[in-house]
Amino acid sequence: MTETFVPPTRFAVPGRIAVNEQAASEWQTATLTGIRRETPRVATFRLAVPGWPGHLPGQHLMVRLTAEDGYTAQRHYSIASAPDDSGEVELTLDHVEGGEVSGWFHTVARPGDRVEVRGPVSGFFAWPGDRPALLIGAGSGVVPLMSMIRHHRARNLTVPLRMVVSARSPGELVYARELGAETTPVFTRSAPEGVAVGRMAAAHVAPLLAEQPSGGWEAYVCGSNSFAEHASRLLVTAGQPVDRIRIERFG
Repeated sequence: MTETFVPPTRFAVPGRIAVNEQAASEWQTATLTGIRRETPRVATFRLAVPGWPGHLPGQHLMVRLTAEDGYTAQRHYSIASAPDDSGEVELTLDHVEGGEVSGWFHTVARPGDRVEVRGPVSGFFAWPGDRPALLIGAGSGVVPLMSMIRHHRARNLTVPLRMVVSARSPGELVYARELGAETTPVFTRSAPEGVAVGRMAAAHVAPLLAEQPSGGWEAYVCGSNSFAEHASRLLVTAGQPVDRIRIERFG
């Protein structure tokens, strides 16, 4: 989503609001409990949400900031954490140039601050862990996909799960320390010695589709508009049915 510039310092910490039992459809106040740096421009923010109803990997959280003069800005952010019963969720945010909400999180927010949230929302891109999943992402598009991977690991699921993720360089690969054997990284600007540099190509996708687990893959693609179009074409060319490709775009 494109963000309109307003100096992040315009936003004050909003006051508490009543917690409604229908937490998924009502705005409520969440408390920032931790911040973890992922890359120079990307960080993860952990929020405690009273009465959190739970989520599925791939769902969003709506975040709203309110300034002292009543001005509000809200954004949809993919949930990065796996579902659990802790009552806390994680959002991993890129520091968008001129971004109102991401700018506040990256330059102003501190543990103990409070924000308004609503969710989880959107079920189209959700993966409950009941089918083989082929995950294709670029940049911060890896965020909802990482929720799926974490869910797969936390529940010790045996259903096949594979991911191909694109980043400009190793230093910009979000969650690099967590990625395992299920993941193939692709670097478009610079790469470790011996690793080819270039755009995601058929050679990265076709071998995975050739595996064809029982029931076939459900493909999840997340990234910019141009990346989503490119990755979808690769999948279709390699034989993935169009009706089994789920796409989430940003930008």
